[in-house]
Amino acid sequence: MSADSSTTEVIKWHQHLSLDLPATKAGCIWVHACSVGEVGSVTPLIKALLHMGHQIHLTVVTATGFAHASRLLGSKISISYLPWDVPGTMIRMVSRLKPALLLLAETEFWPGMLAACKRRNVPVVGINTRISDRSFPKYRASRFFWRYCLKSAAMFLAQSPIDAERLYAMGVDRQRIQAVGNLKYAISAPQVDAEALRLKLDSSANRPILLIASTHEGEDRAVLDMWPTWHAACPNLLTVIVPRHPQRFDQVADLIRNKGHHLSRWSEHEQHDADFILVDAMGVLGQLYTIADAVLVAGSMENIGGHNPLEPAVCGRGVITGPYVQNFRDIMLDMQQQQAAIIAANNQDLEAAIEGLLQNPEQLKALHKHAALFMQDKTGVLEDTLAAIAPWLPPVPDKENNS
Repeated sequence: MSADSSTTEVIKWHQHLSLDLPATKAGCIWVHACSVGEVGSVTPLIKALLHMGHQIHLTVVTATGFAHASRLLGSKISISYLPWDVPGTMIRMVSRLKPALLLLAETEFWPGMLAACKRRNVPVVGINTRISDRSFPKYRASRFFWRYCLKSAAMFLAQSPIDAERLYAMGVDRQRIQAVGNLKYAISAPQVDAEALRLKLDSSANRPILLIASTHEGEDRAVLDMWPTWHAACPNLLTVIVPRHPQRFDQVADLIRNKGHHLSRWSEHEQHDADFILVDAMGVLGQLYTIADAVLVAGSMENIGGHNPLEPAVCGRGVITGPYVQNFRDIMLDMQQQQAAIIAANNQDLEAAIEGLLQNPEQLKALHKHAALFMQDKTGVLEDTLAAIAPWLPPVPDKENNS
C-alpha cells in the first residue's frame, strides 16, 4: 500500500469515527448519498443549491462514491465518509457539522443519524426516496420500528407514486409524503469533444461502436458468447466494454484475451484494429455515451437490477438491457413504452435484439430518436424538488459578511 493510499485509509477510518472531518461553517446543508448512483442523482440538486449561495457538506459510504463526488463537484463542497451509525459518533458528527438541514438520498435511513438530528433540532428531508422491490417486504414487516424512526423526518420526496405508497405502508403519514419524480432525470449530457473522443477509440472514425456499460461478474463472459453473432452481422464492429468495478479490469482483460480476441486498453492510449477496447478508468462512461452507436446497459443480465438508463438517454441514445432492471423499473418500463429502450427476456433475446439493430441502422436511429424525445418530456423534477424543500432551506449566507 502506498503512503497516499495509507493516509487516505486512515482518514476514512477516522471519519467513520467522526474524528477527522473537514472544516465546515455552521448552517450548511448536509446531503447524504451512499455511493456512485446516489451521488450522481443528487449532484444537479447540489449544484442548484450552490448556485443559490448555500454551503454543502456531502457524506458518502463507499470509496467509489467519494471519488465520484470529488470528480463531479471538486472543491465546491466539503466531502467526508459517513460515521458509523452509533449514538456517540452520530451525535459528534451533528455537533461538529452544525447543519441547518439534512437531505437524505433514496433509502439511507440510519436510525442513529435520525436520532442525532432530532436531538439537535435539525430538520430532515428525504429526497429522491425509493423503496425497492427487494427491500420493501423487510421494511413493511418491521413497519412499527420504521414508523418510530422516520417520525422525526419533516418530509419525504418520493421518486414515484409506488414509492409514496410504500412509505405510507411503512408508517409515514401521508401529509409528509410527496411524489415529485426521480432526480435522475435532472441530468444533462456531458460536454465533450466527440470527434476527438471517437478518434481516440477508432482512428478510422467509421467503425460502428457497441458500448457495453457497467458489466458485473458473469456478464462479460455472456457478452463474449454473444459477440460472434454480432460480429457476423457487422464485421467492422468495435466493442467497447466498461466493467462496473475497477478491481475487475485485469480479470476482464484476461477473459477477453483468453478468447483469442485482439484487445486494447483505454489506459494504453493506442488502439489499433482491436476487436474490444477495455475502458480501465473511472469517470469515462458518460462521455462514451455521446459517441456510441449502440448501448447495452449491463447489470441487467445477472440479477443485479440494472444501471441508470437515463445517462445514455440524455445523450440521445436508446438502450438495450437484459431482464433484470428492477432498480430502474419505472424508468425502464416508461422508456420501453416510448420505444426508447429494449428489455430482453433472456440472453438469447438480447443477442438477437442487438443483432437486429446492427443489421438495421434505421431501426437503431429510431431507438435513439425516441430516447431523445423521452428525455425532453421529463423536465421539471429539479424545480419541483427545490420548491418542496424550500420551507426548510436556511437563509443564504451574506457573501459580504463571509468574505
